[in-house]
Amino acid sequence: MHLYRTHSCGELRQDQAGERVRLSGWVHRKRDHGQLLFVDLRDSKGITQCVVDSSSPLFETLESVRVESVITVTGTVVERIAETINENLPTGYIEVRVEELDIQSRAEVLPLQVNSDEDAGEDTRLRYRYLDLRREKMAAKLKLRSDVIASLRTRMIGQGFQEIQTPILTASSPEGARDYLVPSRVHPGKFYALPQAPQMFKQLLMVGGVDKYFQIAPCFRDEDSRADRSPGEFYQLDFEMSYVTQDDVFAAVEPVLEGVFKEFANGREVTPAPFVRIPYAEAMAKYGSDKPDLRNPIMIADVTEAFRGSGFGIFAKSVDAGSVVRAIPAPGAAGNPRSFFDKLNDWARSEGAAGLGYIIYGEDGTPKGPIAKNLDDERLAQIKDAAGLKDGDAVFFACDKELKAAKFAGQVRIKLGNDLDLLEKDIFKFCWIVDFPMFELDEDTGRIDFSHNPFSMPQGGMEALEGQDPLTINAFQYDIVCNGIELSSGAIRNHRPDIMYKAFEIAGYTAEDVEESFGGMLNAFKYGAPPHGGSAPGVDRMVMMLADEPNIREVIAFPMNGKAEDPLMQAPATIDEARLKELHLKLDLPLEEIENEA
Repeated sequence: MHLYRTHSCGELRQDQAGERVRLSGWVHRKRDHGQLLFVDLRDSKGITQCVVDSSSPLFETLESVRVESVITVTGTVVERIAETINENLPTGYIEVRVEELDIQSRAEVLPLQVNSDEDAGEDTRLRYRYLDLRREKMAAKLKLRSDVIASLRTRMIGQGFQEIQTPILTASSPEGARDYLVPSRVHPGKFYALPQAPQMFKQLLMVGGVDKYFQIAPCFRDEDSRADRSPGEFYQLDFEMSYVTQDDVFAAVEPVLEGVFKEFANGREVTPAPFVRIPYAEAMAKYGSDKPDLRNPIMIADVTEAFRGSGFGIFAKSVDAGSVVRAIPAPGAAGNPRSFFDKLNDWARSEGAAGLGYIIYGEDGTPKGPIAKNLDDERLAQIKDAAGLKDGDAVFFACDKELKAAKFAGQVRIKLGNDLDLLEKDIFKFCWIVDFPMFELDEDTGRIDFSHNPFSMPQGGMEALEGQDPLTINAFQYDIVCNGIELSSGAIRNHRPDIMYKAFEIAGYTAEDVEESFGGMLNAFKYGAPPHGGSAPGVDRMVMMLADEPNIREVIAFPMNGKAEDPLMQAPATIDEARLKELHLKLDLPLEEIENEA
């Protein structure tokens, strides 16, 4: 018989009654019924009930063992009597009569309860993460994560992608976030950087002749925490392909995402491929966001002309000064009390807006509200028609410069969708956002700058850069979005040095600037680079959505907290003087840090 176990705690059944078995695991619960002591023994596969009689010499020993102690029991499988059967457990028709007992490890008093879902608070859960991971829900999420990654890998390999690992210690890159830097001991005063993404390396792989590359890539960015973003590190399904168009990239990744989400949807629907494609300009106009949640049926409308020269002076003057007015429908909201509208006004002010004007179209179609009193019937009908309103609906307005109006209208759309419970349930809705602008105007400086990724191929190539207004040029850049969460950005890359020099020139950079910052990749392109493109959907975000968790830390084994600290390993930590000297470093701490240490 094996030293620790012949079976897991989740596999014994009635047809094994009479067998002598050995199980090992954690003491999940104990129940003392006087003459009988019941112990639920747990491992990663399940729970088995073990029982010992008070006449047994093992009774007192087992009674003294705290929950979460690790024990090994040897005994005989017996069928439970009818009234003690637990149909909620796969092992609920049997129990093990304990005949031998070994205590492998005694547990002290627990800082959090493993056998319940009682919230112990994030700090306690992260400080004792190894206990938190024993909980059924956390164990299930780790299993889901493992299965999702295995499925992603299988599907990518099945499409002919080659898995290649790229360096972790590399040079600082212009990805947009701050790098994590690693001092070099052998090169005083120089630093490695942890990769924000394998972007340059995967493009160099294409230059190196790899046709289809992927990896489950760790990425490191020194940025603030959000519910859907973990500070420090994250993982993505990073891939790149040679000799492809944008359509080819979509055709490669869509079946992977659709397949994985369907595999782990657990009864929820998944929009089938091909996913809908929405141009950036349309997304901002209709949804007020470049990551729209398509479960929300609200569509934003342009009603600028209905207010131009109208009796509602605030909007009319703003329109004359170049502002636009966006209408955000609120289906069925006319029946809500005045407090509903007042709360939305208060919310808008808390978001930095002056307020949130509205019109209520009553059940009989009569327009009501302060704005309605200042508009004639024709304008009110024009707004109703443009916004697709019905009797019993309300409509809210955002008036500002175009981009600001779009973004605020998008916030209102999300708020109304949630407050009115309009979101479609139990479905994952994917879409591509395409045709991102290549350049944008910095209103503060008047300069033209890159809108997003400077390494995307401009639509129209060199001809567009030389003969078109830069602000009208779109890039072959795209985002994949699901339920309002951006899973990934991607692009067809600019593989031509001449086009790259010209694009950067438009944004105010000299050829020397480009060569100094991106010389490695640029030089590689001068020796023959194939057209290539790719993307990198976030693994953590995918698992978060499939697990139906609002916070990404719930699907990461050992995450940092919102302050980018690890309470378990006490990271980040100070380094002693000898180590600093070895790395040729001296600290220049802010005054408050010095005072805190003192």
